[in-house]
Amino acid sequence: MMARTSERTTARSGRTVLVTGVSRFLGSSLAGRLAAVPEVDRVIGVDATLPDDAARRRLGEAEFVRVDIRNPLIGKVIEGAGVTCVVHASASIAPVAAAVRTMTKEMNVLGTMQLLAACQRTASVDAVVVRSTSAVYGGSPKDPAVFTEDTAPRAAPPTGPARDAADIEGYVRSFARRRPDVRVAVPRLAEIIGPTVRTPLTRYFSLTPAVPVPLGYDPRVQFVHEQDAVDLLEHLTLGTFAGPLNVAGDGVMTLHQAIRRAGRVALPLPMPAMDAVSTALKMARVGGFSTQQLRLLASGPVLDTTRLRTVAGFTCRYTTRQAFDDFARTIAPALSPAAVRRAEVWATGLLGVRPEQDTDPRLTGVRDPVPVTSRGDGELVEP
Repeated sequence: MMARTSERTTARSGRTVLVTGVSRFLGSSLAGRLAAVPEVDRVIGVDATLPDDAARRRLGEAEFVRVDIRNPLIGKVIEGAGVTCVVHASASIAPVAAAVRTMTKEMNVLGTMQLLAACQRTASVDAVVVRSTSAVYGGSPKDPAVFTEDTAPRAAPPTGPARDAADIEGYVRSFARRRPDVRVAVPRLAEIIGPTVRTPLTRYFSLTPAVPVPLGYDPRVQFVHEQDAVDLLEHLTLGTFAGPLNVAGDGVMTLHQAIRRAGRVALPLPMPAMDAVSTALKMARVGGFSTQQLRLLASGPVLDTTRLRTVAGFTCRYTTRQAFDDFARTIAPALSPAAVRRAEVWATGLLGVRPEQDTDPRLTGVRDPVPVTSRGDGELVEP
């Protein structure tokens, strides 16, 4: 397991940090972590809903204020407490059902606008960290294979939380122009995964014994471990980095490899049939999955994380594969990875197709080659 390679920049004393979204894993974990830092005098966690018992334990010594960030009251909280740093971790980046899409968009976009307006009016605020997602890069087939922070997507995400994230980043850039004295950091996180968070993606990989996959696609995927996500936000809150930042564990996997490592069998289906399959699974109460999530996976980018290491001074402790394996150990495998591999080899042999090569030692007994890095070469507990 890889360790961070550089030390955090020490912040000045007298810091008051406000963290949004503390009813969820990421916000509550970050607020509790910051409350234990000697350089931070006060941590205020805000959310429109009350934290559950697990979130309250994660909050530790942090204060909790129940306030909806869409309400102008958030400005009074920031100004009254003399907040110096705002960490906006509450934006939802997970696909949601159509019935709650309008409310989610309001929380994401209107809430962010109200929060940034409050930060702009408050002279004490000198740093803002806004959680974003790698989905802002879109999914055009003409896009490059690897995205740096400066790569412009050929087509912006058309709808859903990915579109919300793109809009939010636009508002953040406008805020940075109006308040050039404020340090603004925007981490673009790959899919967060781990033993605690439960998202549409983790529900998808938990389907058993077969997991539907888009016919004709085997996209590359990247993950960031839930603890690395918390560490990174703490690092940015207390450090000096400003600007957009790609965040992912080293290495990549393919979707079929991930399904095998979870002890499931990939079931290729035409993409137009996915909506009907998802609805049938939900009606049968045997699970379900988000077709929006599947489309994002089918066209998702690979992130260049050079800036993460060399400029921000942070290295994820978990690689993409290690992060996924830490999640996979929390679900019971339907089949052993070796059995899944044998079934795939048998099926491809019948079809006269050469099976995909896999270097997983659990399947072949052969050690992995040197891992590929993410460089330019080459309960529901939401995060």
